[in-house]
Amino acid sequence: MKTSVLRYLLLPAALVGSLSLYALRSEERVVPDPDNAGLKLPAGFKALVAAETGGRARHITVTPQGLIYVKLNRPNAAGKGILTLRSTATGKAEAVGGFGNYGGTGIYAKGGYLYASSDEEVFRYQLNAKGEVVNPDKPEKVVTGLINRRQHESKSVVVDNDGNLYVNVGAYSNSCQVKDRQKGSLGQPNCPILDSAGGIWQFRADKLNQNYGTGTRYATGLRNVVGLDWNAQAGQLFVIQHGRDQLHDIFPEMYTTQQSAELPAECLYALKKGDNAGWPYMYYDGQQRKKMMAPEYGGDGKKEATGNFIEPAAAFPAHTAPNGLLFYTGTLFPERYRNGAFIAFHGSWNRAPEPQKGYYVVFQPFKNGKPSGDWEIFADNFAGDAAKAAAGRPDHKPCGLAQGPDGSLYVTDDKKGTIFRIVYQK
Repeated sequence: MKTSVLRYLLLPAALVGSLSLYALRSEERVVPDPDNAGLKLPAGFKALVAAETGGRARHITVTPQGLIYVKLNRPNAAGKGILTLRSTATGKAEAVGGFGNYGGTGIYAKGGYLYASSDEEVFRYQLNAKGEVVNPDKPEKVVTGLINRRQHESKSVVVDNDGNLYVNVGAYSNSCQVKDRQKGSLGQPNCPILDSAGGIWQFRADKLNQNYGTGTRYATGLRNVVGLDWNAQAGQLFVIQHGRDQLHDIFPEMYTTQQSAELPAECLYALKKGDNAGWPYMYYDGQQRKKMMAPEYGGDGKKEATGNFIEPAAAFPAHTAPNGLLFYTGTLFPERYRNGAFIAFHGSWNRAPEPQKGYYVVFQPFKNGKPSGDWEIFADNFAGDAAKAAAGRPDHKPCGLAQGPDGSLYVTDDKKGTIFRIVYQK
């Protein structure tokens, strides 16, 4: 009998349930795919296709016991919107269940609960000592009645260390025009969308049946946030925004097609209560590193924005669609990655006639809770090759990120449903 298994059998009975998965995982030896799952990675990093879900896999979370929960954009053929996976001895993941009859994006495990969102509501499921959902058919409804106008409708969620739940409510508009996405249409005065969307709302994670009336608009002026995470080192919520589209299409006299492809930057923000990131009144020009007045609100491509709008913590290429944000706290990766941010970019659709961009995971170094140094592409070639990326026809679209108990990085694919696992092996 192997020593690790013998120790497991001699544990007090009260501890067996909570540690069973840990004991089993000690026998795991991750075997990367010979081609690293088709990915291009820094030296020492390896990858494998952990699972194929067959659905549009959005966000992902892994419990301390190693159970993997994946949120699907739409329920699968069996009517399940959440999949449960378990790692095998070689590091692959096998499906062991499914539940939830709703689609959506957000999923997050914290404090003995699994939180999951539809496009209008947030639910929670109690977890047992093994990290398993206790009653999958009877979730508790934590938040209800959130805006869903079929544009930027996904709801991403995260919970901080004080029991606060943060939910993105995306703006159901590109730039709050009177006529959305119509050439020359100006912005609505005092953009009314911001009353119930275009920001981050804060709720209590332990209180049921909350809504806009019982929650707090934590931050505003954010067009659409899909990637968000709590930075424990900084004690602060970070989010990354999808910037506005179609500057040239709507105001061709002010912007060239090339400017429209390169503006505005996709911005990472460090938020505190009451912050305003400026949408729809301004956008951030990552090339000039300036906040610019939006053309719908008196801008001309040259006027800098006025107003009490926060500066981004970091800026990334336009229209690359950041959908996942994760602060890495593991020890498997080299020290330089500790407390830094991984960001999954879903990829662009609207840079034509310029080549499309994205379809990668980047790393933004942090120091003392703040970005430090330039970002870099960490995992590339999700698209399959450069031609597929440029044409906007990728094989895979990175979306969600999660850290496994061993420090592995999991990446979901919102096109074919592939789950990638990235490890470091010297």
